[in-house]
Amino acid sequence: MFDLPVGEKEERSDATRFRNFLLDQGFRRAQFSVYYRLITGRDAVEVIEKKIAAAVPCGGSVHILMITDKQYENIRVFTGGVRGSPEKIKQLVLF
Repeated sequence: MFDLPVGEKEERSDATRFRNFLLDQGFRRAQFSVYYRLITGRDAVEVIEKKIAAAVPCGGSVHILMITDKQYENIRVFTGGVRGSPEKIKQLVLF
């Protein structure tokens, strides 16, 4: 999950670059400033955390939330009043 400044043209470009970076790293967009990626193993999480820390634009704020596969299985998704099922995964990281 992130909050990036977008008041100036250069800040908007930096924010777009960061979102594209996340997509290039295999993340999917859940909401405009919330991205997630399925990651197996703490070592892999640490690698991606370092990459994200290096890519955060000046003035930006990124929050990383890690949840287990069991916790993710309990997520309930509602779209237009219809209950959906999340995909089966091993581990999830949200941004």
